[in-house]
Amino acid sequence: MSDAIVFLGPTLALADAREILAADYRPPVAQGDVLRAVMDGARAIGIVDGFFENVPSVWHKEILFALTKGVQVYGSASMGALRAAELHPFGMHGVGAVFEAFADSRLEDDDEVAVTHGPAEIGYPILSEAMVNIRRTLSDAFGRGIIGTGTRRHLEAMAKALPYKERTYARLFRDAATAGVNRAEVEALRAWLPTGRADQKREDAVAMLRTMRAALERPWTPATVLFPFEHTTLFERAARPILGAAA
Repeated sequence: MSDAIVFLGPTLALADAREILAADYRPPVAQGDVLRAVMDGARAIGIVDGFFENVPSVWHKEILFALTKGVQVYGSASMGALRAAELHPFGMHGVGAVFEAFADSRLEDDDEVAVTHGPAEIGYPILSEAMVNIRRTLSDAFGRGIIGTGTRRHLEAMAKALPYKERTYARLFRDAATAGVNRAEVEALRAWLPTGRADQKREDAVAMLRTMRAALERPWTPATVLFPFEHTTLFERAARPILGAAA
């Protein structure tokens, strides 16, 4: 049994993650999975990716429960960043630029981190682009003088207006061709993209694993609990099948 359990999906390849941190890697987190991780004896839990829409998302309450048991809980990049932005006042650790943007309210919408992807059996191939990655890429392109302020803002607004499942650079360039965006700058961006494309979510996931590794290498300190955990009727009903007498 590993001291660390990490919920990981399309954001970072499993092989790359294992080179950074020896951990029990599990699929994207869903409701009840953090409780199971607590019962499995984890001292540290890392959340990168998580299910939503058709699968119930990880509860805030189960993360709070993990903290009351002394488990250090980390979040970054995707679902982990969303939960960490909401729960860092209670002791959850947030890591990375995506977490920071949600924590200080520069970003608010969950769709900023959402992507579509293929099945786990073939490594969760990503089929759309996260809005946070598009924002970072356009920022980098602006910083390098590839595009100007107007083009950056125009493309960012166009990408944000798309449903997250349809956000791809191919779609963005196709729409830009008929939307009056500076054609020369769009073509310069298209040419630069193969080497300039940023992956903020991956960078944040890597940073979280390194943070967890550093913490696990130090003498262990359990999470400090600064709040009363209320065993509500709803929590008892939902958690009892997983936690049994420990609930």
